[in-house]
Amino acid sequence: MTAGGDHKEQGAFAATPPTASAGVILGRGVYPDGAVRISSSMSLGDDGISVVFVSGYSVLGDALYVASYSAGDDAVIDGGVRRIGGGWGTFVALDTTAYADTVVRRTNAYGLRNDGTLFRWSVDSNGVWRSKVSAAGFAAVKSMTLISTTKTYDTFLANTRGGALYTIHIPVGAPMKPIVKQVRSKTWQGFETLIAQRCGQYGTLLLGIDRDTHTGNLYAVGHATGATTVIQSLGKVPSIFADPVYFHWSDGNAGSTPPFGE
Repeated sequence: MTAGGDHKEQGAFAATPPTASAGVILGRGVYPDGAVRISSSMSLGDDGISVVFVSGYSVLGDALYVASYSAGDDAVIDGGVRRIGGGWGTFVALDTTAYADTVVRRTNAYGLRNDGTLFRWSVDSNGVWRSKVSAAGFAAVKSMTLISTTKTYDTFLANTRGGALYTIHIPVGAPMKPIVKQVRSKTWQGFETLIAQRCGQYGTLLLGIDRDTHTGNLYAVGHATGATTVIQSLGKVPSIFADPVYFHWSDGNAGSTPPFGE
């Protein structure tokens, strides 16, 4: 998300050392300048020619908004942003998950409040958020990113202000009972943003963004197994990360494969 309220796409690639693509503006003036505080992953689909379709959630000030638009080569949007509701001024993280097979179809939204309470909602086919549940104990979390979505659970990878790296495994049932496992005990405190993308059948490509130095480091993370998880540092991404908000672009085309990093 640029300071001007544009949606931008930029790639980081797992070479050694990593490479990066130039940023491309997908939607111009999606939001008022500098208004977005946090963003969920954004779904990005296309028609195979020149039109993209974008949807996802953001918090502007105290309110939650949903963006839903299409845009062509000129990045001028057709559609826009709609306010859902208030009460989001104390939230510090936001993301959504989606899973579908021939039996199960579910969409969930997660929000982390600054007192360490993690909330989950079920999102119905009309975009209505229902069935809120929560769990406390996450006040130390600095950033979190989705690494797994299956029929029965979602898993996030999170770093803490003290430098630890954890998986937060959340079964879909209620009451909400997350299972936390330590992956690393130190050195991860420098990242204000984590962004993950499925890599291969079981792995995760992880980008850690340090907002103080405007740098990003790329890691190849094996299937998450707690402290035995294999993490390979690929090095610094050759790009400057100076935009105010970063998020993951998820595959919005039909038949996309959900992450399976744990």
